[in-house]
Amino acid sequence: MPSSDRKVPLWLSIVACSVPMFMVALDNLVVSTALHTLAVDLKANTRDLQWFVNAYVLSFSCLLLIGAALGDRFGRRRVFVIGITLFTLASISCGLSHSSGELIASRVVQGFGAAAVMPLSLTLLSQAVPEKKRSLALGLWGAVSGLAIALGPVVGGAVVDGLAWQWIFWINVPVGVVAVPLILRVVKESKGERVGLDLLGMLLAAAGLLAVVWGIVNGSTDGWTSAKIVGAFTAGAVLLAGFVAWERRVAHPLLPLGFYRIRAFTLTNIVSASMYFGVFGSIFFLSQYLQIAPVRTPLQAGVLTLAWTLMPMFIAPVAGAITDRVGGGRLMALGLFLQAAGLAWINLVATSNTPYSHLVGAMLLAGAGMGFAIAPTAAVVLGAVGAEHRGKASGANTTVREIGGALGIAVLSSVFLAHGSADSAADFVRGLHPAVWVGVGVVVFGGICALFIPNGRPAPEQAEPAAPEEVLAGV
Repeated sequence: MPSSDRKVPLWLSIVACSVPMFMVALDNLVVSTALHTLAVDLKANTRDLQWFVNAYVLSFSCLLLIGAALGDRFGRRRVFVIGITLFTLASISCGLSHSSGELIASRVVQGFGAAAVMPLSLTLLSQAVPEKKRSLALGLWGAVSGLAIALGPVVGGAVVDGLAWQWIFWINVPVGVVAVPLILRVVKESKGERVGLDLLGMLLAAAGLLAVVWGIVNGSTDGWTSAKIVGAFTAGAVLLAGFVAWERRVAHPLLPLGFYRIRAFTLTNIVSASMYFGVFGSIFFLSQYLQIAPVRTPLQAGVLTLAWTLMPMFIAPVAGAITDRVGGGRLMALGLFLQAAGLAWINLVATSNTPYSHLVGAMLLAGAGMGFAIAPTAAVVLGAVGAEHRGKASGANTTVREIGGALGIAVLSSVFLAHGSADSAADFVRGLHPAVWVGVGVVVFGGICALFIPNGRPAPEQAEPAAPEEVLAGV
């Protein structure tokens, strides 16, 4: 345990708090380039592949809002270490999986651990560094997170090619083993204000979302009018309605519904969900397409996606610098329209043997669009609410966009299965085209919504060095 008078080097605090977050962020997309291999080794169908991704995304997003609250109540460092330990053990379980069901169950537990790691890593780092160096530290934290997302497909491809798919999960184990004692030595324990935990709200939201996503994933195979699918959608609607009713009456709601009476907050959440719908849904198929048409290794496919995933790291700083002058809504609209144009371009040139040179321009365009859309999100969301609501506002935005990604994978996969299959390159492209057009439509809708976000500078209480919640909202 660090003593109160012993100074910890800034770089060591950043490493201790950022490395576990890098591990968690990497797992968002590290599976993408391994999907084709998993389909072969585990005899997984497209429905299983969706759950390999969505099991993690849904469990992560549904517990994200409560992860920080658990840290405030029981100790941030303690809950952070528990989250890392849970994530590491779940990673071992993922690597030992011999069936799709085992892997999906382990990915759910990974998401639970990630929901504690991601928000608390930022809070702990914020308190571990001096105020005058806080912006630098949080900026580096954001850069590490962006790098993890960009490298996810490459790392996944390299590990699958050089070792085996199990190692995309086992590489987390040494990170966790080193991170836990480092955090216990470097990071001080702290607690926040003890507020009520809205466990019932979390359960209602999680169960409702799970029912809806399950219905979308299985609708194309079981029949949209079958009793199981209709029952799933009905149950989801009832549970989500119950969630809204409960949030209106509980003293400490998981998600204050008053936020959604604020136009800028509501429209920005729609924009975020629309963007991630298109991004996650498209990368889910693009990472497979690049290995099928023509045939490439997982590593080659991962490297080729860098044209898309690295662009936000170059564009976002520029967009962030001009947000106040141009307006966050306008920049988000530009970003989504560029992303839609990139997706449409990919769809128009995609064949069963398309050379990469015909795709790279579209991927650069879509990646630039992501940068323009992501950068202003934090400023708009947090400028729409009071300073005392920053934590829940940023958590709500992060949750909504992750759910948008899960829905994108589910919906686009259903469209894909209705028109094609993964049996051959030609069959894959037949399903790819209508699926991506749906993604384009949703992204364009998000861009139109962004045009109606009111322009305005953040309230005075937000115009200060970036708070942890601001960074989390923008990552």
